[in-house]
Amino acid sequence: MPSYDPTGTPVLEARGITKRFPGVVANNNVSLTIHKGQIVGLLGENGAGKSTLVKMIYGLYEPDEGEILMNGSQIALKGPRDAIRRGIGMVHQHFQLVPVFTVAENVILGDEPHKSVFVNMKKATAEVARLSEEYGLKVDVNAKVEDLPVGAQQRVEILKALYRKAEILIMDEPTAVLTPQETDELLKVMRGFADNGVAVIFITHKLREVLALADTIEVLRGGEVVGTTTPDETDQAGLAQMMVGRSVLLRVDKKPAMPKDVVLDVQGLNVDGGLGLPAVSDVSFSVKAGEIVGIAGVEGNGQRELVEALTGLRKYEATSVMMNGSDALGLSPHDVHDLGVGHVPEDREKDGVVGQYSIADNMVLNRFDEKEFASKGVRNSKAVNNLATELVEDYDVRTPSIQTSAQSLSGGNKQKVVIARELAADPRLLIASQPTRGVDVGSIEFIHSQIVKARDGGAGVLLISAELDEVIGLSDRILVMYDGRIVAELDGEGADRNRIGRLMAGGEDTPPSSTDSA
Repeated sequence: MPSYDPTGTPVLEARGITKRFPGVVANNNVSLTIHKGQIVGLLGENGAGKSTLVKMIYGLYEPDEGEILMNGSQIALKGPRDAIRRGIGMVHQHFQLVPVFTVAENVILGDEPHKSVFVNMKKATAEVARLSEEYGLKVDVNAKVEDLPVGAQQRVEILKALYRKAEILIMDEPTAVLTPQETDELLKVMRGFADNGVAVIFITHKLREVLALADTIEVLRGGEVVGTTTPDETDQAGLAQMMVGRSVLLRVDKKPAMPKDVVLDVQGLNVDGGLGLPAVSDVSFSVKAGEIVGIAGVEGNGQRELVEALTGLRKYEATSVMMNGSDALGLSPHDVHDLGVGHVPEDREKDGVVGQYSIADNMVLNRFDEKEFASKGVRNSKAVNNLATELVEDYDVRTPSIQTSAQSLSGGNKQKVVIARELAADPRLLIASQPTRGVDVGSIEFIHSQIVKARDGGAGVLLISAELDEVIGLSDRILVMYDGRIVAELDGEGADRNRIGRLMAGGEDTPPSSTDSA
């Protein structure tokens, strides 16, 4: 029996919604129904129309056709403020935060408690701290958002919705930047919302999550609803096939590694995390050509600072850093690239693409000065466009044109642009941080295959991912990082998930037992 009443009046209905943008129909006659206390999982490939649909429910877009009803009555949403007033909250896929504000200031923004004519920050801070503690979304309420890691910023977005006491909660990829442990906690929180009568619309690419949480699953493909199901009626393979329209390989298919010469050698690396506190402490490791070395760890244990140091984005101290046989100490990001290093950054919005630039321009961001694309300071637009056209096709970037601005793409398609650009340069060393974050199952399969293809072509790959299954599935060797240090090195073949989980949490490295599951 469902935990909600399916016979009652739906708290929200979208009927026959159609939304067009120049060159694309984002939603075509889409309908969605949700009842009080129900969790509806919304699945689909990148660009399938999921985010467009929920943005209309939240008042960010107006539908070209169709209607939206709440409790049986048609409504016309004139913007997010109107949606919030009606009890609709949204946790956005891409952060809607003011970097220079504190956590508390961001959470209360637009809904500030007042004492006389002044904002009562003492009361606001106490309330945000209470919510943070109550829902297990721990974050320093007095910290500035710009100083927080990606995962903590996502928790601030969730706190914003909780603060406004939404009756209908839209969550657009809320776990995309969370660790497995944080994800488990959030899923419990979302089930708690539903048990208290809140209707939840949950967009995710993670099939395991939607099967564990949703009461009903709606699948979109090409802007249309192609199926409605429940967790009892399907499994991961069935959902993947509905999403993509073909069978999808859900495990990484790769042959044993054939390691050769060392392409990255790091000795005695130390990185300051701010306020004089170390983020990375005396880290040493190597990566060979023809192998994938994965770093497993709970987010916030120095992985981001490690990657930023190696790619020239952050100052550091080290005994030695060698890349492809050359001294790489203290180099700029462009100099690192010139050593034959590709970099897929953790935050595609901040470090991966320039939103105002076209897709074509983004495809050559780190190669614009190469002879192929410029001569004596004059840009070779034909060469740039030819490369972009080829990569958009090869990497299935969903866009009406290579001249479309990158900011208009869905998150997953932006990720494809970054992956395409970095691999097209044929790097000898690829540093890939969260390479499939916020990407649909079909694209994950493709990105994994491209990373393995780069390895088999002779590249060394340093993989950093908050997805433990991804680290285990792709890696030939696994380094476990805890509190800024590498605490263990394991063979990727037959890696034990429970053992790695203990090490990630700072536990002892005990041998795997017969009851542990890989």
